[in-house]
Amino acid sequence: MELNVVNMYSHILNMYGDRGNVQIIKQRCLWRGIDVNIQNFTKRTSTNFNPEETDIVLIGGGSDHGQSLVSDHFLKQREFLQEYVENRGVVLAICGSYQLFGSRYIDAEGNSIPCLEIFDVETRSVGKPLIGNIVLKNHIGLNPTTLVGFENHGGHTYHDYQTLGKVLAGNGNNGEDCEEGLVYKNFIGTYLHGPVLPKNPQLADRLILNALKQKYGVESIAKLNDKIEQMAHNSMVNRIIK
Repeated sequence: MELNVVNMYSHILNMYGDRGNVQIIKQRCLWRGIDVNIQNFTKRTSTNFNPEETDIVLIGGGSDHGQSLVSDHFLKQREFLQEYVENRGVVLAICGSYQLFGSRYIDAEGNSIPCLEIFDVETRSVGKPLIGNIVLKNHIGLNPTTLVGFENHGGHTYHDYQTLGKVLAGNGNNGEDCEEGLVYKNFIGTYLHGPVLPKNPQLADRLILNALKQKYGVESIAKLNDKIEQMAHNSMVNRIIK
């Protein structure tokens, strides 16, 4: 078996080491004997995003300036990304890229930033940025149930979709409703940086399993010895919630 992973704009959208997510997907696949082909999708990529030849999409977060640098190229991929998402393609979008999948983003100066408009999601940059470590209790059946990360976002996000988890410590989507992220089919948007997958290998395995299920009809994947990873995860949870 093999998976095709598209790593979008990682040379620019790499806040707090988000590009580490692709390394975790690759390594956890290789430990299971699954080959991984990684395509770095950049502004210089002359062809459009190809939903037919993609199994996992990873997009990190970036500063407002970074997002503006990729915006034109990213928006040109809208119809291809929408087709991919609706066909249950696997996506992990972090922070700024999570916001750009929405319908509306209003920056601190009141300007409307162009978005992909794939989801009915509004983000408004208001007041003090939401910064710090964060712990969730996930809503998607992962075990262990907690997810940990680091958030830093001026945008407050509002939507009616399923969320990734309930905030146990930190701020989440908007600092008001104690919910974090967005889940739609096999799309996950979240504010968790870190990078998020090394801190939460159970989430990485969910992405891998969903991709294999779509491509090969696989219903389960081999368990790995995550004793060390779990100790690190638990240490973070205890430190943040303490």
